Amino acid sequence: MSTPITVLLVDDHEVVRVGLRTLLAAQQTIKVVGEAATMREAVAEAARLTPDVVMMDVRLPDGDGIEACRAIRAARPECRVVMLTSYADDEALISSVMAGASGYLLKQTRGLEVVRAIEEAAAGRSLLDPSAAERLLRHFRDLARGREELSQLTDQERRVLELVAEGKTNREIGEALSLAEKTVKNYVSSILSKLQLRRRTDAAVYAAQRRTRLGGSVGRDPGSDPP
Repeated sequence: MSTPITVLLVDDHEVVRVGLRTLLAAQQTIKVVGEAATMREAVAEAARLTPDVVMMDVRLPDGDGIEACRAIRAARPECRVVMLTSYADDEALISSVMAGASGYLLKQTRGLEVVRAIEEAAAGRSLLDPSAAERLLRHFRDLARGREELSQLTDQERRVLELVAEGKTNREIGEALSLAEKTVKNYVSSILSKLQLRRRTDAAVYAAQRRTRLGGSVGRDPGSDPP
């Protein structure tokens, strides 16, 4: 027989850990080597037990499983982490993938899918349940569309858009960029046209949603002054 996949279970609810342990005990290819109930315990036990796979709850009493995943993967990149959660949270899904998780499953997932996720993770592959995969794909499609839209703007238009997102008026933007107020108004009109937006407020919201790509920050309400 081949060496079984070693697994660390991390969940603050004992009943969940017992259920997972019982499920996995029936699998000859998998061996549960430990349990943890907090983020701190998870990181410590992963270092001590060096499991092949960590089944990680997203929400833990002293932090979150995403941070634990990041810490575990940083210390031992060969260790795989599969996130397990009760909630279909897009932000948690995206953050988990960015932290290096190999899988993201809802706790409502059938037992065989949990086993499959562990086996896939141990083999160096990734597995998401269908709904999570669709949400992640939609997120990256939106990112790609946003990059394409932003690429239409000139550098100066991007700077103007950043300041619009910070809630500055045309006069304030003009003072910041050494431009005439009328010139700023023309820039804002051009931005709205290129991004197919109707109002200045829409542009501020658009910029806020994409602030990491713009490199700016979002401040107070931009108000309703015209372009």
